[in-house]
Amino acid sequence: MWRLTFFVVAVGLASALLAWLADTPGALTVEWLGYRLETSVFAAGMALGGVLLATLLAWSALRYVFTRPAALAELMKAKREKRGIDALSQGLIAVGAGDKDQARKFSSQAHKLLPHEPLTSLLRAQTAQLHGDRTAAREIFRTMAESSRTDMLGVRGLFLEAKRENETEAARQFAERAMRRNPDLAWSVDALFELQCKAADWDGALRTLNVAQRQKQIEKPVAERRRAVLLTAQAKAAEETDMNRARELALAAHKLAPELVPAADIAARVMASQGDSSRAARLLVRTWELNPHPDLALTYAYALPGEGPRERLKRVKQLAQRTPDNMEGAIAIATAAVEAREWDEATDALAPYLDNRPTARICTLMARIAGGGMGNQGRVREWLARAVHAPRDPAWIADGYMTDQWAPVSPITGKLDAFEWKAPVEVLAGPRDPLIDAEVDSADVDGARIVEAASSDDGVSSQTTNEAVEAEIFVAPRAPDDPGPEPGKKDDAADVADVAAAKAE
Repeated sequence: MWRLTFFVVAVGLASALLAWLADTPGALTVEWLGYRLETSVFAAGMALGGVLLATLLAWSALRYVFTRPAALAELMKAKREKRGIDALSQGLIAVGAGDKDQARKFSSQAHKLLPHEPLTSLLRAQTAQLHGDRTAAREIFRTMAESSRTDMLGVRGLFLEAKRENETEAARQFAERAMRRNPDLAWSVDALFELQCKAADWDGALRTLNVAQRQKQIEKPVAERRRAVLLTAQAKAAEETDMNRARELALAAHKLAPELVPAADIAARVMASQGDSSRAARLLVRTWELNPHPDLALTYAYALPGEGPRERLKRVKQLAQRTPDNMEGAIAIATAAVEAREWDEATDALAPYLDNRPTARICTLMARIAGGGMGNQGRVREWLARAVHAPRDPAWIADGYMTDQWAPVSPITGKLDAFEWKAPVEVLAGPRDPLIDAEVDSADVDGARIVEAASSDDGVSSQTTNEAVEAEIFVAPRAPDDPGPEPGKKDDAADVADVAAAKAE
């Protein structure tokens, strides 16, 4: 609107000026080189205006003539760029759709029309990957990594190629390179952290975790949990060589994650071995209240060296009172009571859990009670038979892998803090063992008699079987500082399924 107003005002002023000049006659005389020119002021003004207009028109014509080649070149360039962008768009669509032929076609066109466009290099690399040409893809990514415009894209491509080919060291180097260049890139920090955890590089993983937290790529609770697991892994590695360092690391982990059972267990074991039993007990109690676990109960029971079985039973009962309705507390009391040969107390502890499908550990403990307290081999065999089909007890499980020893990373995926203490998923029932079924069906309820299930051609006498069962049941408990069986070897406290299998054989 203001432009229209300005135009109207300008035209009005010009008209007024011309009218004033026309109404105000005057003479203009010019003498130059012996010539004399006389005219009116109005005519001179109009002549000057005509000369200026002619000059402007001539300049515009000359400018148009001289600038046509460059304009034509720009027009051709714009058309070329449009064709190149269309080829890029179609090529990326073809790659996403998995169309190898179309991807190759449009990749070639884009490279011809837009050779210096970063997306052209990306399209060529993805086309090479689509055709399985890893060498060509790596060369393209390497070229991109050397350019300041595409260096991060090239490094990421090289990282993915190295990871796809299981070249762990090369992938780690590319991730480190990307993180050094730009710590804000979450993919490089996460990838480097994952690779360092898989390689058990706990110091490097802690440094990378600090970078992630400093760049606000991870929430504080998650970072503290991961740091606690890493510190626990360091403490576990240092426990046999440097107990002071192991204690320091485990306590730091426990402070960050009091519910982390391995951290509390390691710290308490080391402190107990160094004579600081009272502090070890307080630490175990704190973690037990948050996360009851049999390892904590075992370490708590043996925290004071030199105590007898009855004193250990008293200590375990005090610990179990912290979680009165938890099954782990009852099992811990029963285990300590069996060791103290307090059979009635062991039975009372397990009584609330005997009606509704007791777990394998409870069945095994009841077998020990039956064998030690009543000397009833029929009851022993009955409980062991029930243990074979009983629900499985909790274990450390990660990605379908089950073990009784905690580890900081999953052996399947290498993920940190993957192990959870939980009951395994029940497997589908398979063919039942006729030997065990016969024992269960023929066992007298009062334990007065037991029908031998093994046929005469089994070659195994009742006396031999009972001796093997007793040997399995009455096993001395493992001390807290006992590292347990070596990989591939059976523990003294063998799984009840193995007991039944040995009987069947």
